Amino acid sequence: MSGLREMFEAREGEQRLDDDPATMPPDGGVIFIGSIASPWTTRESCPKNMRAARETGQPALLTIDPPYRDGLRGLERASHIVILSWLHHAPRNLIVQKPRHAAEAKGVFGLRSPARPNPVGLHVAKLVGLDIGTGRIELDAIDVLDGTPVIDIKPYYASTDAWPEATIEGRDEPGRTGP
Repeated sequence: MSGLREMFEAREGEQRLDDDPATMPPDGGVIFIGSIASPWTTRESCPKNMRAARETGQPALLTIDPPYRDGLRGLERASHIVILSWLHHAPRNLIVQKPRHAAEAKGVFGLRSPARPNPVGLHVAKLVGLDIGTGRIELDAIDVLDGTPVIDIKPYYASTDAWPEATIEGRDEPGRTGP
């Protein structure tokens, strides 16, 4: 797996952990419940966020493994879902990163980069179709590489999950009105 993580080039100002979390004993038992089929096969071609993924017009398919398919009951009520994925190509020992577009390096917890001690991806996607029998979930878009494992799925609740007043200092957010 270390060869796969080499797709993340080293940049000035970055810092790595002494011990790679990928080689440490696990604290908990995370299992993969399925995988994502997406049109993206390289890091360069993969959209960097869900907004960019939607702009491509490329749908995605999530397939849940047979033992977990009954857990999909009731999900058809949701227009949008939250998907937690395991970004398995990302390095886990990069603790300070310098994004290409940034003037200075930042700590991993101040970024949305896939490179982090536990490479968990968070995606909110429109639920286009659901077949519980086959475990197929059709999505409007996704911003992960083809074959990315899925950890969990939850319904998205706009009433509790959306915070229109949330901000990131120094970042212009399209569509924001006011401080």
